[in-house]
Amino acid sequence: MNMKYNQIKIDYDELYKKIQKESYVDPNKELEYPPIAISKGSTGGPFDYPLHIATYGNFSFIQAPPKNKKTFFLCLMASVYLSDKNEFGKDILGKRENKKLIHYDTEQGEFHAQKTFNRIVKMAKTDKDYLPFALRKYSSKERLEFINWHLYKEKNIGFVIIDGIADLINDVNDIEASSDLVQYLMKWTQELNIHIMTVIHSNWNSDKPTGHLGSFLEKKTETQIALKNDSEDDSLVLVKCKRSRGYSFNDFAFRINSNNYPEVVGDLPSLVNGDPFINI
Repeated sequence: MNMKYNQIKIDYDELYKKIQKESYVDPNKELEYPPIAISKGSTGGPFDYPLHIATYGNFSFIQAPPKNKKTFFLCLMASVYLSDKNEFGKDILGKRENKKLIHYDTEQGEFHAQKTFNRIVKMAKTDKDYLPFALRKYSSKERLEFINWHLYKEKNIGFVIIDGIADLINDVNDIEASSDLVQYLMKWTQELNIHIMTVIHSNWNSDKPTGHLGSFLEKKTETQIALKNDSEDDSLVLVKCKRSRGYSFNDFAFRINSNNYPEVVGDLPSLVNGDPFINI
């Protein structure tokens, strides 16, 4: 039986006119710096300004070898964002303004994911506007499609955590898939004016994040953060701002305390000699 298929005709002229209108930026217009979601310290001086870790409309990523307490660092960032300020973050401040924090965990099973989510709530002393999801049992395609659907379905989002980004594609060395995934991050952050913080492993014995995905993240991110366990104290984690658009926050350290909560100890220059990230 012969079947006739209706082909969708794209009016490229109208499409490109739309892109032209949406993408044009007036070079003479005064634009404000993107609003801050999370900051640590300030520039000081007469024009004192907060040093951003994360701004709205951008994304950041954390890299570290396995078992270097990346999830604990996310707990610290999430608890500060939810509470605006707490005793664990010291001079790390959140600018939530009643926006929602969405947390997607792709790696842990429900039991361990719930422990992480509960730790954040206890540190922040609130679960208001905190929406956590455990996506480990789903395929990479299902995870990506769910996140894309959910971000546009939910209202009043401010901060999004994806732990970890590599689980949204099948192969971090697939150039096309990696590029497409980073394009999603750029699209979500700009269209929804949110900040996305995500996590990727470092290559073995290297300072590079894993695969082509890591390379694309490096090129497009606002802030690249590296973590490293202290060589002499397993409870101490060193935090380095490897790259940042604008002023970088000071490198610092946090400790896992007796209650199993991460808490900032202080800036690195006052804690260690030399460069503890020489191999990161």
